[in-house]
Amino acid sequence: MGGDDVRTAVDEAVAVLSRVPDPTAPVLDTDVAGVVWHIGECLHWYGHDLLLGRVDLTAGRYERDPDAGYGRLVTGLTTWGEVLARVLDAADPGERGFPPFGSPAPAGFAAMACAEVLVHTGDVVEAVGLRWSPPVDVVVATLARVFPDAPTDTDPATTLRWATGRADLPGRPRPTSWRYASAP
Repeated sequence: MGGDDVRTAVDEAVAVLSRVPDPTAPVLDTDVAGVVWHIGECLHWYGHDLLLGRVDLTAGRYERDPDAGYGRLVTGLTTWGEVLARVLDAADPGERGFPPFGSPAPAGFAAMACAEVLVHTGDVVEAVGLRWSPPVDVVVATLARVFPDAPTDTDPATTLRWATGRADLPGRPRPTSWRYASAP
C-alpha cells in the first residue's frame, strides 16, 4: 500500500463527508466535525511518525481549532491526506516509523491511514443516514495489511467494520477489542 491508496481513500471519504447535512450530528463520543478532525489528526501524525522514524512524538500536541468551520476541517483532512501520501511516495520501503504499537514500514502506515479514513467515514455515514460504498480495492488491501486474520470470504467493507468491532459477520463473534497488525 502507498500514497495512491491514501489519496483514493481520502478522495472517496471527502466526497461523502462534504454531503453531510449537519456536522454537529452525534457520532461515537463526539460529532461529525470531531470525527473529521480525528481522521485528519491521524493522517497528520502518521506522516510525522514515518518521516521522523522511530522518534516518539507523543509528547507533542496537535489540537483542533474550536473556531474552524466544518469546511476547514474537511480541507484539513484533504491536506493531511496529501501530506501523508507524499511522505509515503518518498519513503524507502525499509524505513520504519513510530506509533505506540509497533514500527511499521511505509505500507503499514498507508494501511493504518486507509483504515482510519474508511472506518470513521463509515461511522459518520451510519450516524447520519447517508449511503456510501468505500473503494473495494483499498478496503481489501487494508484488511490484508492490518487485519491479516480477517475473513476473506465476506463483503470487504463489512469485514473492515467487523474487524474494528463495528459490525456483525454471520457465524463469527464481533471483536470486543482490536489493534492493527502494523509492523513490519
